[in-house]
Amino acid sequence: MTRFVATVAGVLGLTAAAGASSYADASPTAVFVLAGAALGGLAWLIGVATESVGARFGPAVTGVLQSTLGNLPELFIVLFSLSAGEVVVAQTSILGSLFANALLVLGLAIVAGAGVAEGGVMRFQKRLPNDTATLLLLAFSAIALLGLSDRLGDRASHHQVAISVVGAVCLLTVYAAWLWSYLGSERGVEPALEGGGHGGLPFGWGLAVLGVAGVAAAFVSDWFVDALDPAVRSLGISKAFTGIVIVGIAGNAVENVVGITLAAKGRSDLAVSVVKNSVGQIACFLFPALVLLSLFFSDRLTFVLNPVYVAALAVTAIAVWQITGDGEAYAYEGLALVAAYAVLATVTFYE
Repeated sequence: MTRFVATVAGVLGLTAAAGASSYADASPTAVFVLAGAALGGLAWLIGVATESVGARFGPAVTGVLQSTLGNLPELFIVLFSLSAGEVVVAQTSILGSLFANALLVLGLAIVAGAGVAEGGVMRFQKRLPNDTATLLLLAFSAIALLGLSDRLGDRASHHQVAISVVGAVCLLTVYAAWLWSYLGSERGVEPALEGGGHGGLPFGWGLAVLGVAGVAAAFVSDWFVDALDPAVRSLGISKAFTGIVIVGIAGNAVENVVGITLAAKGRSDLAVSVVKNSVGQIACFLFPALVLLSLFFSDRLTFVLNPVYVAALAVTAIAVWQITGDGEAYAYEGLALVAAYAVLATVTFYE
């Protein structure tokens, strides 16, 4: 508990430093770096608190809870980006979260899990990996159709917002139906965690930490977006790289830490639940929900993406199904996912 308190103090101190530098008109690059680091710390803090709150539930409920609250930083970043007219950052931030979870984090979790598993094979329940692949392919179908229409310049390309709204409603409907079925399948399952997770954090304290970290994430996201434009110009990186890689990794500290740590402890089902729930949720809940929320902004978010990312989404969906669909994975398969993410990050750097 002492170590946890010290870590919380460090994260809040980093958050305060990011706020002070923002309001003191410090260098945008400094604000950008501090805010990005603070987002990662807050995402981790949300993950720890959620693990404690979810201690009385099974893997399915805990995984959904962690994914939902762990995606708060991405939600705030996208909303503030849309408010600032940064549509590219908003769109790539969502994709960055999806690719980081499905390729980088899942890959590292498989490597960690296979390393401690008997025979070097990480084993887990088959349903969630296959469900995630289905949800990804569903999202890909809407995105691919709109992308193709945009490139062809046909009549439908003049109605991208309307088509995206219809697609968003359809995705949300399917996700809700899947979630009801998935959570209902775990009735009678024993709680996923014992002792309140990290350091035995009590349920009430877990809720309090969630509230503080959630509010702090909103403020930090605002500072991050404000500093983003001048910072990326100064650093010589693109907004697409910022969204796909920097935000994708920093905003997914929950899955980075929790998923890999659980896998290393041999808790394969819970590790896969945390990571895969986040992937499916981003594709079929967060992205479509933000498309609908963008209707309240002057700049609208749609499913029309750069063809490079459409292709990457297709490869990701197929890779997730191929590697995890049989309920087991070897370390080299995890490395393959990490390698795919490294190639995508490199391509994005030069975009």
